[in-house]
Amino acid sequence: MTGQDWLEKDFYALLGVSKDADAATVKKAYRKLARQLHPDHNPGDPKAEERFKDVGEAYAVLSDPEQRQQYDQLRTMASGGPRFTAGGRGNAGGGFEDVLGGMFGQGGGRVRYSTGGGGAGGFEDILGGLFGGGGAGGFGGQRAPQRGVDLTANTTLPFRTAAEGSTVTLQVENRTVNVRIPAGVRDGQKIRLRGKGRPGEAGAPAGDLVIEVHVMEHPVFSADGTNLRVTVPVAFDEAALGAQVDVPTLDGGTVRVKIPAGTPSGRTLRVKGKGITTPKETGDLLVTVQVVVPQKLTPAAREAVQAFGIATSGEDVRAGLLAAARQ
Repeated sequence: MTGQDWLEKDFYALLGVSKDADAATVKKAYRKLARQLHPDHNPGDPKAEERFKDVGEAYAVLSDPEQRQQYDQLRTMASGGPRFTAGGRGNAGGGFEDVLGGMFGQGGGRVRYSTGGGGAGGFEDILGGLFGGGGAGGFGGQRAPQRGVDLTANTTLPFRTAAEGSTVTLQVENRTVNVRIPAGVRDGQKIRLRGKGRPGEAGAPAGDLVIEVHVMEHPVFSADGTNLRVTVPVAFDEAALGAQVDVPTLDGGTVRVKIPAGTPSGRTLRVKGKGITTPKETGDLLVTVQVVVPQKLTPAAREAVQAFGIATSGEDVRAGLLAAARQ
């Protein structure tokens, strides 16, 4: 991404958030748009693909506090904000020099520049230096070889793809980069690819490419490290008397799980080795039992429940709660 991109693109508008939106609002807006515009959901739609790239660029900048601050400062200057001021200690308000000085960590000192002519470049050279472009000159003299700038990118994966691992293809500054996503990658996890960022200058090493992975929610499974969690409904009689139930697994199959007699709603049962497999370990499947209460009863079922209530009327199921409350 170039300095000109920062001046021409309104990243806040691309994500549909206000300029004072906090980090959580920015992330929520990006994830919503990324799901809507993801190429898997819009095959053969070049406009959606282009918007997907744009919102990814916008999020890469606005999710990084330092880049967001620089972006806001440049946009303010370009729209007639802080004015150019000549050097000198008598100026009360900070101008363009002070803003650039802050960006480059130069404390209260002034950044000297030229506005044209046969010497060093002007505003374009300053931007070129800020964004890693340009060669000699800019702020005067031949610069030492500069390591390439680190770049950021984002990718959104379906839950199953993230759990099993995959290779994704990203477009980074007009380059195609193939990225191996390891099995069990977590939502928000960042993957650093050494030397895949912007090339360095004069033989200096290239920067890194940092990819933030976003994982879509699954309607049945959720990840807990390498373990998988699933909630399984069971009937009252199954929970009371015990049963064998088929539970779905991530590979599309099922595993038979024994529900012990007297299992309460909310109890979690563990199935070894049916979680997420990574090079280091294989997790388990954590099955949470949810006892289903019928919404409507037939006359026969109602009579049976009433008979059950009469048969167990001597038991106070809330006795423990009342005793604990008196402590």
